[in-house]
This record gives sequence, C-alpha cells and structure tokens, in this order.
Amino acid sequence: MEHHLDGYRVFLAIAKTGSFSRAAEALYITQPAVSHSMKQLEEKLGGPLFFRTSRGVKLTVEGEVLLRYVDQAFSLLTEAERKLTEMHQMLGGVVHIGANDTLCKHILLPYLERFHKQYPDVKLHITNRTSHETIKLLKEGKIDFGIINLPAEDPQLTIRPWKPLHDIFIAGASFGHLKDQPVSAAELAAYPIIMLEKDSSMRSYIDRYFHSQQVRLVPEFELGSMDLLIQFAKTGLGISCVTAQFAEDELSSGELFALQLEPPIPPRHIGIVTLKDVPLSFAARTMLDLCLQQ
Repeated sequence: MEHHLDGYRVFLAIAKTGSFSRAAEALYITQPAVSHSMKQLEEKLGGPLFFRTSRGVKLTVEGEVLLRYVDQAFSLLTEAERKLTEMHQMLGGVVHIGANDTLCKHILLPYLERFHKQYPDVKLHITNRTSHETIKLLKEGKIDFGIINLPAEDPQLTIRPWKPLHDIFIAGASFGHLKDQPVSAAELAAYPIIMLEKDSSMRSYIDRYFHSQQVRLVPEFELGSMDLLIQFAKTGLGISCVTAQFAEDELSSGELFALQLEPPIPPRHIGIVTLKDVPLSFAARTMLDLCLQQ
C-alpha cells in the first residue's frame, strides 16, 4: 500500500473534482501524470474506479466503496498532523510524572504550577508511588519520567541527580533539654524515636547511617508519611527523623527544633529518571527541562 499512497491521493482528488484535469490542477501536476497514476492504481486493485460521462468522470461501484475508506484515511492523517502541530506548539498533549506524595507536595508542586501557567492546554497527570514503584511504572511505559529518592542504579535508566535532601531529627518542647546540645547516635538511640517504615528509601539510608556508627536503632513508632512524622513530634510522643526541607515551617516558627546530631547525617539526593534511548514527547521534554533549569 505504501507504494500507492500517491495513487490514492490522486484518486481522492479526481473523486472530489469529478475531472482528471481539475484534479491535476488541484495537485499541481500534469494531467498525463494523473492518468498514469490512476492506471497503476486500477491495475493494482484489479478493475476500473471511474467511467467517463459527458460531464466528466464518475465513480464505479468499486470506486464508491474505495472512496469511503480513502476519504476517511486521509481525514485521519490530516487530523493526526493537526494534533502533532498542536503538541509541538504546546496546545495539547499530556505529561505523565511519577513521584511519591512527599516529593510531589514539597518539591514538584511549584514546577507543576509554573508549567501549567505557561502551558495551560497541556494536561499534567501525576501518579503517586514509592520510588521503587515509580521506576516500575517508568519501565512499563506508564509515565514519561519519575522523581525518586537516590541512590538508585539500573542499566535501563538515565538517572539525573537533582536536589540535595538533608535528614535531621526534630523534637518539640518535651525534649527541650536537647536543644543546642550535640547529641551522638548512641545517645539519641536511648530516646523514643519515630521513623518512616522500613520499605522506604529514606529509612534504609538512615539505618545505614546508624550502622556506620555501630548503633542499633529501634524506633518507638514507624509511620507511613513525612506529615505524620512531623505531627507525632509536635505531640511530644518522640523524636522524629524527617527531611529538613519538609519541616521548614515548624522549624521556622520554633514549634519544633532540630537536634545537633554528631556526626550529622550526610546529605542524600533526589533524582529524575527516564528510560534510556526512549524519546520523550515535546511536552514531557519541556516539563523536564523546566525542572532541570531551576
């Protein structure tokens, strides 16, 4: 069929104009070229598609059947071209992003707002999953790129380190005697500690830190979200391990304070992951560039 696409285009022009000569004018080609193209197509399909009348040409029964499909096919191609033009002009399309709840709320949200203001016709679809699940969605082709906690290694991924995160322990007035005092990992372990659940990348990172200090940390509470960690610290139920950037309001107001852990926990990073050798849509690439430029 691909060898006869021009023939179908000529066929459609003849059917719509009712004349070989007018079809040639519409297509900016010669009438002999139109006749030759039609002859090849009719030979290919096994019979005549037009018959001549005193007023021009008319479709045969076979030609009328063919016209319904050819007209629809070219209409679909025109619509596809229009859609692609809209996407390249950021007048349509969808960007699919994966990120966990905390990263979406505290890190990604400002970029989503900025993108939406610049390109209101492009839809943003956010899937909230853990870093491990985000990578799985990426490999399944369900998202364009993901925001994950690092470190991560996978030969199928392009991993771009993006922003540093600083993990700290925070507490309220119940533990005021620890404020502005250096606290070792061993000393901290004697207090009621509140941490994320074990399946989180942050928890694994903190566990490795305490292992390096030869300290076994047994949390009093294990919770599923950063917001709960902050709320539990406010109530005085214990000392919570959180990411500093996600507790800025409580730390700035003095409602909570950060312990001076010695040595401090080394910073970790979040990253943006994409599939290697898989091109992004124009809209997804624009969103990714917006994130990386800031």
